[in-house]
Order: sequence, then structure tokens, then C-alpha cells
Amino acid sequence: MTTTYDPYNPNYLIESDLREELTRVFDLCHGCRMCLHYCGSFPLLFDAVDSYDGDVGRLTNAQQDAVVDECFQCKICYVKCPYIPPHEWNLDFPRLMMRANAIKTKNGKKPPLEYVTDQVMARTDLIGTVSSALAPIANKLIGDNSGLVRKSMERFGGVSSKRLLPPYAKVRFKQWFNTRMRPFIENRRAKVSVYPTCFIDYMAPEIGKDLVQVYEHNGVECSVPKGVRCCGAPWLHEGNIDEFKKVAKRNVAALKEVIDEDRDIVIAQPTCAYVVKKDYPIYLEGEEAKQVSARTYDACEYLFMVHRQKGGLRTDFTGDVPLEVTYHSACHLQAQNVGIKGRDLIKLMGTKVKLVAKCSGIDGTWGYRSENYDSSKKISKALGSALKKTGSNVFVGDCHLANTAIYEETLQKAEHPLTVLARGYGLPQE
Repeated sequence: MTTTYDPYNPNYLIESDLREELTRVFDLCHGCRMCLHYCGSFPLLFDAVDSYDGDVGRLTNAQQDAVVDECFQCKICYVKCPYIPPHEWNLDFPRLMMRANAIKTKNGKKPPLEYVTDQVMARTDLIGTVSSALAPIANKLIGDNSGLVRKSMERFGGVSSKRLLPPYAKVRFKQWFNTRMRPFIENRRAKVSVYPTCFIDYMAPEIGKDLVQVYEHNGVECSVPKGVRCCGAPWLHEGNIDEFKKVAKRNVAALKEVIDEDRDIVIAQPTCAYVVKKDYPIYLEGEEAKQVSARTYDACEYLFMVHRQKGGLRTDFTGDVPLEVTYHSACHLQAQNVGIKGRDLIKLMGTKVKLVAKCSGIDGTWGYRSENYDSSKKISKALGSALKKTGSNVFVGDCHLANTAIYEETLQKAEHPLTVLARGYGLPQE
């Protein structure tokens, strides 16, 4: 493992070593150019190198840093790039960009407002707890893009006042789960623990409720792990490795207890599932993170595995079954390399599914930062146009933040695949 990927390598946080690796990787990218239309990093990089007649070594540190700033960790490089490990060129663009952000954070080179934005964006549990408790008031304030609160959030916190922010739920998913009547599971086929992360716990508990109902309807017993909080993705993506490790260590300890009970872990949000599967084993030493990773699944991935390996899912679709939907394939789901199982589940109902695989340009916190708004909006606008062209009346997507961007662009709500499946079974909307 090279310094690009190994945060425990003594050279990982040395800037001179980073600059050499940036030059090496940028030279390879410039020679290939397959990634021209993936994100803003690549056209910016290619134009800069072309201005020096192809001499990558003449790029200034500021020009290199500008390329880093345009990367929003969509992870599509892992899907498209022909040189990712184990290729001999060992090119991992996303992790190189995260390393650059880590060095920038360590060396204190971020502007004060960016540092404040990091702190605001990463404290999802604190903000989620307060906002859920005050949901009606909080949602009214954050929903008014031209109001004093949103303008203040932009000026003093760096959060764009133009972006639609997901609303908070008054009753959190964990509260609902812990107080509900537990049904008796006949013919139990599997046991899982639903790790809701901040998205479902604070913002979209209805997705978690539908997940539990659909799983139980198909003989999968559900629990919720104790002691878990946000997966830590905001800390990692903004370069604060120390805080990310603290979060990851706490969550791994809690999730290890789950797998010791012989339960698998399911996560219904692609970014969070990616972090637990792919990032925890890299940034935490020891075997526990690897063990947790091996037992963690995307929620649709796991349910389709039950369908394939345990005798098939129930087919009593007596509820609302759409004739046709358009399914959005989220980038962080593609990067998990598990296929698009949400689409496959919906097809089991006999529904015709069209596919759109464009990025939403959000990536957790990147698309909500005021300095990134214009770049992010271009990406989400292209996604909205592609969805509208399908002519579908129902949009479906696994990523809650991408679905928020879809609504912003189309004024049409996108549902999670498990929600569509729940209504197809005729299960009530909690």
C-alpha cells in the first residue's frame, strides 16, 4: 500500500511527498483523459496542463490545490478508471484527493470560514438531535431560503442559502423502533441490525420504517445497534482524520457486538454503507473493522441476496404497484460494486424500470457549501434534465441527499426502492 492510500505511512502527511504523487497521478490522468466529464477536477486539470504544453511539472501548488477542491468524492473513478489498484500504476484519484485535504487540514491552510463550515457540517448528531426536537420550528426556518436564518448560515457557517436542505423528522427512527410493537417473525430466514446513520435517524425515518416492514414481511428479523452515531463521512471528506478515527472506532465497537450476535448489518444510504465497508478498514488498525466490513451490506443488496439464496422473496404485491419508474443509480452505490439491486427488487413486482446514472453533485457536505454551489448546481441540473427526459411519473433512488437534489430540480419526490416495495406489498405508510 503506497502513501496515497495508507494513513499510517509516516510520509502520508508530508506535503512534499504529496506534491510528487499529485504530479505523477496528474500526468497519468492528462495522458488518458477518459475522465473528462466526470467532475470539475479533470477539465480544470487538463486545461492547466495544456497551458504549459503538457508539462505537468510546471503546475503551481495553487493549481494543484484547485483541482483538489473540485473533487467531491463521487467515487466514480473506481467504476471508470482503468488504472485503479491492483494496476501497476496504482492510481487512486479519490484517496489522493482525501490525502491532500488531510494535509491541508493538518497544516492549517484552510480559510477561517471553511474551517467553521467543516465543524458545522460534521456535527450531524448534535444538529440532528436539536433539530428533531424542534422539528416544526427548525424546518420552517431552514426551509425559508431567503430568511434571516439561512442567510446567517451562509455568511457565518458557509452553508449555501440557495440549496434545499432536507427537513428533520419530529420522531426519530430509533425512537419509533424502540417503542413499536414487535411482530412475531414466522419462518425466520435471517437476522440483521439496521444501522440508520444520521440520514434515516434524523431526516428520513420513513425509509427505515419501510425497510423494517419489508424485511419482516420476508422473514428477516430486525434490530437496531446500540451506541452507533453518524458514520463520520463529513470528517473524512473534509480531511479531519483524527475526528474520523474517533467516530469510526466507536461505531466499529458497537457494530462488532452486532456481528458477535450473528447478525448482519444493513445500511440504507449508499455513502454511509461505503464508508463502513471501504473506509473503516483503511483508517482503523486491527481486525474488528475488517470483520464489520465483511458483514455490512447495502439494504437492497442484502434483501436481493435473501431473494437469491434463501428461496425467493414473497410475491404478494396486492398494493400500489407502479407500471413504470425511473431509477437513479447513486454514485456511492455504484462504487460499492454490488450492482443496482434496488432496481432489481422493483422489477420483481413486474414494474418496468428505466435507468439514469448521472451524479447529483452533493456528496454529503460538498454540494451544500456556498463556495461549491454553482459547480454542484450544474451537475444536479444535468441529472434533473436526464430524469425529465424519461417521461416517468415515479422517480426512485437509494440516496436521500441525491433524492433531495432530484426534488429540487424536478419538483417531483424520489422514493427509496424499499418504500416502493413496501407500498407494492400493501404495507402501511407509518
